[in-house]
Amino acid sequence: MREYQWSQWHNFDEPTVDASPEAPGVFMMHAAMKILHIGGSDNIRRDLKGALNKVCVSDATRFKYAEDADYHTAQEELIADYKERHSGDLPKCMK
Repeated sequence: MREYQWSQWHNFDEPTVDASPEAPGVFMMHAAMKILHIGGSDNIRRDLKGALNKVCVSDATRFKYAEDADYHTAQEELIADYKERHSGDLPKCMK
C-alpha cells in the first residue's frame, strides 16, 4: 500500500469541516478511536459537509484526510487494508 500525506485528526464539526480542502482525496472518520467510515471524493469538503447530517457518520468525533487525485484507488486500498486488519469487516458506517 502506498504512503499517504495525512492531515492531523480534526474535530468533526461544521467550522472545522468548512476549513477542509475542496480537493480530491480520501478521509477517515472515527468515534471513540474506532474508524466509522473511509471515504473518497472529488471534493473532500463537500462530502464531509454532507456527512455532518447522515445517520451513523454524524456520530463521528474526528476526521483526517489526504489529498489524492486518484481517490477511487486510494479509497479501495484503504478499505482493503482495514478489512485485512479487522477479519474482513468493514467500518461500522459502511456495513
